[in-house]
Order: sequence, then structure tokens, then C-alpha cells
Amino acid sequence: QVQLVESGGGLVQPGGSLRLSCAASGSLFSINTMGWYRQAPGNQRELVATITSGGSVVYADSVKGRFTISRDVGKNTVYLQMTRLKPEDTAVYYCNALQTIWGQGTQVTVSS
Repeated sequence: QVQLVESGGGLVQPGGSLRLSCAASGSLFSINTMGWYRQAPGNQRELVATITSGGSVVYADSVKGRFTISRDVGKNTVYLQMTRLKPEDTAVYYCNALQTIWGQGTQVTVSS
């Protein structure tokens, strides 16, 4: 019923930047927590960042200081601004809502 649609992934050189967007739609009336997770081939899915409707944020240590999560609560849309990207950031990035709903994922590849 509730759907999450990610956009903004692509190929970027090391040190570059990308901004991901995720919009929620469907029967959901409101969403408290939204976030981003990522999964590289052969690895487990890991948390990148989360944000509540009140603005509380959590970042993985690996991205702290480089990535910024933000949201438009009224639009149920969450963003991930990624800067100083590293090859190890290469993964499929998934949007998450209510800790249980997932988007289809968007590929981020950091390579020269």
C-alpha cells in the first residue's frame, strides 16, 4: 500500500557528491522515522542515516561528517546529501520508512 520511490543515484568520481531523494506515497497518513540503508554485493544491508519528524538524526560512523540527511515532513520526503564520496560508498541505497517499509533501491557507484 505504502510505496517509497528513490531517485538520484548514479556514477560519480571519488570525492564527488550526489543527492538522493525518497518520496513516500499511498495510504500512509504520516511517517515518524525515515532513513537510508545501503547494501554492497556480498555484504549485509547496513544503516546509513535516519531522521525523525522532529529532526533527530542518526548517522553511521562511516558516513558521519560526509553525508547529511534531511526531510520535508509535509511531503513525506527524505533526502541524503552525500559529499566526499569514496569507492567504499558504492552500494545500492534503500529508502526506509517506519523501520519496515523499503523502496526498490538506487545504485550509487563511486569510481574513477
